[in-house]
Formats: sequence, structure tokens, C-alpha cells
Amino acid sequence: MASLTQAVLRRPLLGAASPLGQVARAGAAGLAGAAAGALAQFLLVVVVTRAFTAEQAGAFFTTTALALMAAGVAKLDAGNGLVFFIARGATYDYRGISGYIRAALVPCAVVSVAAAALLFPRLGLLSLALPVIVAGDVLLAATRGFGAMRPTVLLDGLLLPVAQLALVTAAALAAAPAWLPFAWAAPYLPVLVLAAYGVRGRAPRTPYLPGTAHDLWRHTAPRSVAGAVQAVFQRLDIVVVALLGGPAQAAVYTAATRFKVVGQLAGQGMAQAVQARLVRALADGEHARARELYQVTTAWLVLVTWPVWLGYAALAPWALGLFGPGYPAAVPVALVLAATMMVATACGLVDVVLTAAGHTTASLANLVAATAVTIALDVALIPGHGALGAALGWSGGTLVKNLLPLWRLHRRYGLRPFGRHTLTAFRVRSWSAA
Repeated sequence: MASLTQAVLRRPLLGAASPLGQVARAGAAGLAGAAAGALAQFLLVVVVTRAFTAEQAGAFFTTTALALMAAGVAKLDAGNGLVFFIARGATYDYRGISGYIRAALVPCAVVSVAAAALLFPRLGLLSLALPVIVAGDVLLAATRGFGAMRPTVLLDGLLLPVAQLALVTAAALAAAPAWLPFAWAAPYLPVLVLAAYGVRGRAPRTPYLPGTAHDLWRHTAPRSVAGAVQAVFQRLDIVVVALLGGPAQAAVYTAATRFKVVGQLAGQGMAQAVQARLVRALADGEHARARELYQVTTAWLVLVTWPVWLGYAALAPWALGLFGPGYPAAVPVALVLAATMMVATACGLVDVVLTAAGHTTASLANLVAATAVTIALDVALIPGHGALGAALGWSGGTLVKNLLPLWRLHRRYGLRPFGRHTLTAFRVRSWSAA
């Protein structure tokens, strides 16, 4: 094992076939998709806030947030479980992998259909999109387990947000607020179909191996709860603002925090590129390799996102004015967002590293603590401070969500987000951009 580790670390850092070179290309693709998706989502919010009243916009944002929250719960984090097993299955020529994919899809389909039935009184026909959203996400994760980033970038990063923007714009031009949920949900169907086609071309059809479902869900079950908590954490603030402050405050809060999606998508894009490699490195006991991947990706995230946060903080009055009159009053919300995301980004992919090391229960505990802090602060602050109170609640939860796993990684593995591999990121990033 020691000789293998030394051989891996002696490989050239740059070049198309090198490990970091491959991560650089995959990471660049993920970040490009994240940038396109973030821009499309930002423009979608501009269209909605410009075309409809604050109450109508807030109702739409609250409905879609609730739908995504429910879909996030129904996914059971099966996608990450598939990435874990497919990445490890490369050693065995993916024998039995098709069984893992089926074992992941069936429970998710059952839960998503149940969620759709439960939420039908609140979401109406939009609830029918939940099984489609869930199945598409799980299948895209399977393609990443095989080491393919292109389906995720093209479908989730480009096709989905651009199609949503186009259809929502059409609904706005028709002055039809009732059609907004359908315009937003419709693009998930072609994403599902194309994702299924992408998996079919990569997963060899093999007999179902006994114990497959048990293995998958024994690993994924703790993370399923964590994935549900994470889904609630990501969208809870908009729903709570609507409940405690009304739909108009929800619209203001959504607009002011829209740039939050930049950090979320950038982290997601980088995680999708590096997750399988982290699993292999930690499974083989190559902690030095894991440290290198962690520090390099953290540096990339800081280089890409910090200029966005600093620019947003400086230009917040002008940027918020794009959403319409009344929205520039949310400048304090934008400042809280920018400062918090800079701290979170500097922590790197802490939760991804923690779960790649197999510590799914610890990840769950961190998310539960972060969500509890968010809810407590929201209940205390939103009634008196509206959107700013929600931003402060989200900030407290986000700091807990990142600092707790950072402490665990440092204590258990001696991993830090910055170190001697940070400078490597500049060289690899320069090479990948050339």
C-alpha cells in the first residue's frame, strides 16, 4: 500500500492523464455548468419579480421551494450512495452495478409518489413532478459514479435552468401567474429521459446479486436522513419567511439571497467532479491523496466564488434594483449572505470529504445541529426583522454546518482546507484554462 501511495503521488501533477489534470477538467466543467445554471436562475427571479406583484412572486418562490424540499427528502440521498458503490465497483468491472441502480430507484420512487400524494392539497398538479425530479437526480448521480460529468453539466447545469427560464418568461409575457409552476416543472421530464439513456449506455446489465439492497441502504440510510435534513436546510428559510412574514417578504428574501445559488452550485459542481476520487483515495487509505484533493478544490472554490461575493457586497444596491422597486431595501441581507458564503467557501467541501470517509452519522449530526440553529434563530428574528432575520438565521446554521465537520476532519485525519497543496491549485487551474 505504501508503494502504491508513493507511485500515485509521483505522477505528474499537470497533463491530461494526471489525476489532478482530470479533476481540473471535470471541476472546470462542473463550475461552467454551475455558472450557467446560476445565471439562468438569477434571470428567472428577475423575470418573475419584474412581471408579477411581490405577493404573486413570493407565492411562486414558496411553492417551488416546498417542491424542491420535498424532492430532496424523497431522494433519500440514494445518488451519493450510488456514486460510492459505482466508484468502488470499477475494480470489479461494475459487476452487479445495475442491481444497485435498481435498488436505489425503487425506494425513491415509492417515497416520492407518497410525498406527491401528501402535498397535493398544497402544491396541486405541481406535486406530480416530484417523482420525475427524484428519478432524474438519482440517474444523473449514477452517471457521475461512472466518472462522467458531461450528462450532469449538460442536463442539470444547462438544459434544465435554461428551459425553465424560457418557459417562465413565456408565462410572464402572457401575464399568467397560474402557469408559473407548470413552466418551472416541465423541463424535468426531458432531463429524466436523457439521464436514463445516459445510464443505459454505461451500466452493464448483470444479474441481481443477493444482498445488494442491504449493502446499499446500510451505507446510505444514515445519509438518507442527512440528505433529508440538508434538503430542508437549503429551502426552509423561504418557507419560514412566507409563513411568518408573508409572501411579499418571501419575495424580497428570495431576491436578495439569489446569489446564494452561486455558492451552492459551485460547491455542487466541484463535489460532483471530485467525490468519486475522494471515495477511492480514502477507501485505499491514501490520506495524503485525499488531503491534496481537498486543498486543491478548496482553493479553486475560493478563487472562483470570492470575487462574486465581494462584487455582490459592493454592488448590492444596484443589483437588487434589477428585481424592481422596493428590493434595494434588502442590502443588509445581501451583506450577511456575502460574508457567510466567504467563510463557508473557505471551509471547502468539508461534508463531502466527511461522507467520502464513511462518517455518514457524523454528517447527519452536523446537519441536525445546523438546522436546529437555523430554526431557533428564524423563529426569534423573523417576526421582528423579516427578511434580515431569516438571513441571520440561515447564516448561523450555515456556519455550524461547515465548522463542525471542519473540526471533525482536522481532529480525525489532520485535514485542513489550506496547506502546501493550495499553490498546486493555481498551477492546475492555469493549465486547465489554457
